[in-house]
Amino acid sequence: MLRDKRSEYLTALVLVGPFVLIYGVLFVWPTIQMVMLSFTDAPLIGPGDWVGWDNYVEILTHRLFHTAFWNTAYFVLLTVVPNTLISLLIALAVSRLNGWVQGFVLACFFLPYILPVSVVFLTWNWIIDVQYGLVQGVVSLFNGGEPRSLTRTIPLFMPTVAFVTIWWTMGFNILLFLAGLRNISPEIYEAAQLDSASRWRQFTRITWPLIWPVTALVLTIQLIAQLKIFDQVYLFSIGGRQDATIVLVQYVYKLAFQQNKGGEAATAAVLLFAMIIILSVLQYQLLRARGQK
Repeated sequence: MLRDKRSEYLTALVLVGPFVLIYGVLFVWPTIQMVMLSFTDAPLIGPGDWVGWDNYVEILTHRLFHTAFWNTAYFVLLTVVPNTLISLLIALAVSRLNGWVQGFVLACFFLPYILPVSVVFLTWNWIIDVQYGLVQGVVSLFNGGEPRSLTRTIPLFMPTVAFVTIWWTMGFNILLFLAGLRNISPEIYEAAQLDSASRWRQFTRITWPLIWPVTALVLTIQLIAQLKIFDQVYLFSIGGRQDATIVLVQYVYKLAFQQNKGGEAATAAVLLFAMIIILSVLQYQLLRARGQK
């Protein structure tokens, strides 16, 4: 028995060892180095002197960090729950289709997800352009007949980028919800129909509880992704007031690559990393607890 257990342990080590090694080299060790760097005044490249907690005090009291934090929180509020709800509604509609029609409609919704961010930016930058944008006709109706730049007007910037982000990313969420819906046995709905249950009652009593684990997964994935938002905000803010629309990852980029403050950039990255871990774990556990009730 001891020999069999040793053989099992050796097999497990051979199978898991390469992954653990690669994970440690590419993630764990760089994370440790980043944490150590956050306690120094090092530039982007090169060593620095130990400054202890000074970087954390400096970052947490920096006005631009507060702006980046609240912009990120606002963006999360605009995208995470709306994206999840819209994806669920579309998935419910697509699930009622059959054959090639369902495949075609699903492909139309999923196609934007595989596009690179540069293509998404160029496409929507053309659509919302002040001079010849397709949506400026609608914008003019609410702006006294005059066109208006949606990405140069500060109050409209985040909602515009949030709308583009939802359009871009909801295809993957729709696939997840469809997978969850297809795991629900049709016999459950047939039994509900025999009891004269309405569509709304079937959704609230059958569909929603059974796909709640998928909903929790989508919400968690969206929370992590939107806390790390950078590409869309950075591209749409080019030529505008970037400090007014800055987000946390953009703040790290600014410190590291524009101001050559490697230590402070590492500090901001550590704070963002801790925030993502705490919020995502807390949200997932709360959603799991709700689903088990």
